[in-house]
Amino acid sequence: MYTDIEYIFVNISFVMLFFVTLPNPINSFYEVNRLNYFSKNGMTIAFLRSTSSLAIRCFQTKHLPLGNSYESLMFLSWGFSFLYLNLNIGSQNGLSSAILAPSATLTHAFATLSLPQKMQQSTALVPALQSQWLMTHVSTTSISYATLLCGSSLAIVLLSLFYSKLGSFFILDLEYSPKSTKCNCSSSFCNNIRKQTNVQSFPYSLFYNSQKCNLVNYLDKWSYRAISLGFSFLTIGILSGAVWANEARGSYWSWDPKETWALVTRLVYAIYLHTRIDGKWMGEGPATAASMGFFSVWICFLGVNLVGVGLHSYGWLV
Repeated sequence: MYTDIEYIFVNISFVMLFFVTLPNPINSFYEVNRLNYFSKNGMTIAFLRSTSSLAIRCFQTKHLPLGNSYESLMFLSWGFSFLYLNLNIGSQNGLSSAILAPSATLTHAFATLSLPQKMQQSTALVPALQSQWLMTHVSTTSISYATLLCGSSLAIVLLSLFYSKLGSFFILDLEYSPKSTKCNCSSSFCNNIRKQTNVQSFPYSLFYNSQKCNLVNYLDKWSYRAISLGFSFLTIGILSGAVWANEARGSYWSWDPKETWALVTRLVYAIYLHTRIDGKWMGEGPATAASMGFFSVWICFLGVNLVGVGLHSYGWLV
């Protein structure tokens, strides 16, 4: 009975995520109150159904539902939904929904439609996971993946503004005027860009449009905040995983592919944070580093499991 209820909740969640994702292109360019209302309510329903399905699985298995790739992906989708509902990122709600809603939908779809049915069934933990460190290590790393991917996605949008005219689609009622040589935006990000670049060169001319400057500042600010939060959780996850490994195998670090890619991911985001905080390398430099982190997170989280190598491949096809 509980399995059937969980199956219903999972499918309801997927349907709601799909319908929330559909109007995202419109919400990104135009502010439509009815669509925003529908998206928020739809995501709320999806989040509650996902929470219920995870709670049912937790009740059935008597452990945190993070024992294999399917459960980890569902938890990641749940994390995207949670960020969608709770992350207050100012007035540019269209951009947040355009990133988080599709991320939740695609992750949910991959878990339910691509993974084998055997993996989607609730099972007992393998011996390697029967530890009190499961909740600390796996939950913190999963939360870090969700927040890091959110921040990197914002950085990718920011990076696209440097190399294309994408920014003109967000501000439909304004045009850049060559006569204007002043940006009203007072952010340190825009000010540093103006000091370090030629005002006549594109793409930096978009910074002289005040609203476009504010858009870039918004993307940079929230990308930095999300990555800073995710970086902290990732650090806790790596440290707790090292302690867990020492208890289980007698070694804090074994250069397992998962461990190696987790270290690479942390170094990539450390480079981003260093360049972002230092302030000497502004613009596309930190955004490029954050964009690289997007791919390293997916390799660490999913790619290693797909290859099925290393000590962390227990969650694939078991």
